[in-house]
Amino acid sequence: MISSAKLQRIAEIVMVLGIVALCQPWNLFLHRYGVAIILIGLLTFMFTGWFGKPAGDGDKEITDGVFDVSDHHDGTAHGGRS
Repeated sequence: MISSAKLQRIAEIVMVLGIVALCQPWNLFLHRYGVAIILIGLLTFMFTGWFGKPAGDGDKEITDGVFDVSDHHDGTAHGGRS
């Protein structure tokens, strides 16, 4: 079975190839179906994002350094640090 991360990477490549196919003027077949190729890549990317497993540990919350108001109360952290 293909992992979700690998399938998302393949979908990104398909979308880029669809843009290239749409913009090239030499092959009418590729130009005609460029939008369909982009849409196939986009739908694949969206579905793997919805139904795929997250790449990291599922128990840990990923915050990426983002400030979260629920972590703080009256300007101090909940852990009792000052």
